[in-house]
Amino acid sequence: MSEAKAQEGISPYLAIERADWAELGNASDLPLTEKEIQNITGLGDVLDIKEVTEVYLPISQLLSLYASGAQGLHRTTSDFFGDRAARTPFIIGIAGSVAVGKSTAARLLRELMKRWSGTPKVELVTTDGFLYPNAELERRGIMHRKGFPESYDRKRLLQFVSDIKSGQSNVEAPVYSHLSYDIVEGEVARVTTPDVLILEGLNVLQPPSAGQELALSDFFDFTIYIDANVETIKSWYLSRFEQLFDSAFTDPRSYFHTLTTELTKDQALERAEGFWRDINLPNLEENIEPTRSRATLVMQKGDGHRVSQVLLRKL
Repeated sequence: MSEAKAQEGISPYLAIERADWAELGNASDLPLTEKEIQNITGLGDVLDIKEVTEVYLPISQLLSLYASGAQGLHRTTSDFFGDRAARTPFIIGIAGSVAVGKSTAARLLRELMKRWSGTPKVELVTTDGFLYPNAELERRGIMHRKGFPESYDRKRLLQFVSDIKSGQSNVEAPVYSHLSYDIVEGEVARVTTPDVLILEGLNVLQPPSAGQELALSDFFDFTIYIDANVETIKSWYLSRFEQLFDSAFTDPRSYFHTLTTELTKDQALERAEGFWRDINLPNLEENIEPTRSRATLVMQKGDGHRVSQVLLRKL
C-alpha cells in the first residue's frame, strides 16, 4: 500500500492497489452465485465473480463494519442521555458520471450487505425519482439540462433523506421510468426503517447550494465516488447507447423510440455524441467530478469497468 500524493500537497486518501485490496476479501466466502451476479449487472457493465470477490466483497464488509459501529455509537449515546430515540439508519451515498456503473455497484453492494449479520435490511433508492417531471423541466426551460443539479426537486429529496435519517417509517420516494424517461405519475417506492439506505445518483455529493444551510451529503454516513478517465466513460456511454438503440429504444413506449424509426444507427450514434458533448460532459466537469474529493472512498476504474485502485479517506 502507498500513500497517494495530490498534485499539490498531501492527499487525504490512502491509495490501495487492486492486488492489495483483493487480499482483504480472501477471508470471506462470496455469498452470491454467478447467476445472481449476472442479474445485478447493468447494460454495458462488466461484472464477474473475480471482480465481485476482489473488489466489492471487501467494500461491503467495510461498509458493514462502519454501519455496525454507527449503530453501536447510537445505542451508547442514547443510553448516556437517557434517550430512547428511534434507530437511525446508516446512509450510503454513491456518486459518479453517467455510464460509469453506479447503478450496478449500488445493486451489488445492497445484495452483499444484506448478507452480513449486522445489516440484514438494506434499501436502495436512486435520485432519478426526484427529477422534476419532463413537463416541469419544459416549463422551466431546462429540459436540455436534465441531470444537472437544478433539474432535481432538491427540497423534496432533502426531506426524504431527513425523514429516513430521523427514523420515520414508511417514507415514500417517487419512481422514475428509464423507458418513458419521466416520473411515473402516482407511483411511489416505500422505504421502511432499513438498517442501511443506499442512495445512488449523479449529484449526491454536491455541497449546499446558494441560500441553503444543508446539503444532501450532510445526512450520509459513508460516501462512494466511482471514477474513470473521461474518454473511457465516453466510450462506455456510446457503447451503452448503441445497445439501447438495438433493444429498449425499439419499444414504441420508449421516449427515444423515434431515434430508431427516423435515424440510421450511425446517425443515432452521432446524436449520442452530441448528447455527451452538450449535456453529460459539461455536467460531469462542472458538477459531478468536483465532488470526488468529498467521498469517503473512491473506486478508480480502468478498461472493461475493472477497478484498478481504491482510495480510502484517512483524514
